[in-house]
Amino acid sequence: MAGNFKMLAKTLFGFEPILAQELRNLGAGHVEEGVRNVTFEGDTGFLYKANLCLRTALKVLKPIATFKVHNEKDLYKNVYEVDWPSIFHQEKTFAIDSTVNSDNFNNSMFVSLKAKDAIVDKFRAVVRQRPDVNSQDADVRINIHIFKNQCTVSLDSSGASLHQRGYRILTNIAPINEVLAAGLLLQSGWDGQTDFLDPMCGSGTFLIEAGMIACNIPANINRESYAFMNWADYEPELHQKIVDASLNKTREFHHKIVGYDKAPSAVRKSQENVDNANLSEYMTIERKDFFKTEKPVEGKLHMVFNPPYGERLPIEIEEFYTKIGDTLKQNYPGTDAWLITSNLEALKYVGLKTSRKIKVFNGKLEARLVHYEMYEGSKKAKFNAN
Repeated sequence: MAGNFKMLAKTLFGFEPILAQELRNLGAGHVEEGVRNVTFEGDTGFLYKANLCLRTALKVLKPIATFKVHNEKDLYKNVYEVDWPSIFHQEKTFAIDSTVNSDNFNNSMFVSLKAKDAIVDKFRAVVRQRPDVNSQDADVRINIHIFKNQCTVSLDSSGASLHQRGYRILTNIAPINEVLAAGLLLQSGWDGQTDFLDPMCGSGTFLIEAGMIACNIPANINRESYAFMNWADYEPELHQKIVDASLNKTREFHHKIVGYDKAPSAVRKSQENVDNANLSEYMTIERKDFFKTEKPVEGKLHMVFNPPYGERLPIEIEEFYTKIGDTLKQNYPGTDAWLITSNLEALKYVGLKTSRKIKVFNGKLEARLVHYEMYEGSKKAKFNAN
């Protein structure tokens, strides 16, 4: 097994510090935050562990070549020089994803085609046989990044984005991305030390990610495949060892995770996804209208939810968000309530003072994760008592 090498994990805007902390907790070396990415060092076993355990990574890339490019000849020549037949076998399919920010190249599709020609020609020269390209469902994905005149060629060790955890079979109209959900939970300070409620749980993504964080279950334990399994140097025994070691670090959870939704279809989908994630013993999912509920537990409650923004689900914004504020104020004392919305106007109608506001993106929509601290009794009474 080779020693340490450099890797890069891609993430969503604003999640770089959380991902960096995750990597440090897993034992990565030389962790450095970039823009929507974090670079780090580790060995092959750590590459497997990063894909399995990282909650806020979308991809884990392994750079294999860096060189200067001024024109298409430079690109072809340098990509050709990589020993591709030692990286993957000719019967595997491959695809190239290119990102270009350069005066010398202005078309990422052209860059991908040139690189593909170089790889195919290399296989023909060395093994007299060429691998096929499959842009949709490739066994091996290669990432090319050109910035100014610097080109980095990387192997995409993940394949399909790591938000595809493998537990979510059924979704609703506006499901939240699993990586986004995990990052929002970590930003909200969720650590599994209190009871948890998602009062508008949809297909159950917050519930499941909250359960996995609480029990320290590896984020991608339900996922069946990664692109690194198709590399020539894949070590299945080492991979299994990493999976077993990570599962040995799970912990018990002694509180409740509760989900409400007023749509019967959402409750059904949530329950099925929770079952797929093997977390049913920790979850209670009920058909309830949040606006007619009261705090379901004694003591501290951690609440995170994704109310409709009026984008895909039609609602009367002013009335809906006013009701959110009223329900929290009247029925949820002792609650840390966090919600995400891209409708910044709507927040005005909640009528509560935010104690934190964090800029995030839900897909292409700029959004805010906001925190409302609901005290036991009134805030005034709390301060008078001290």
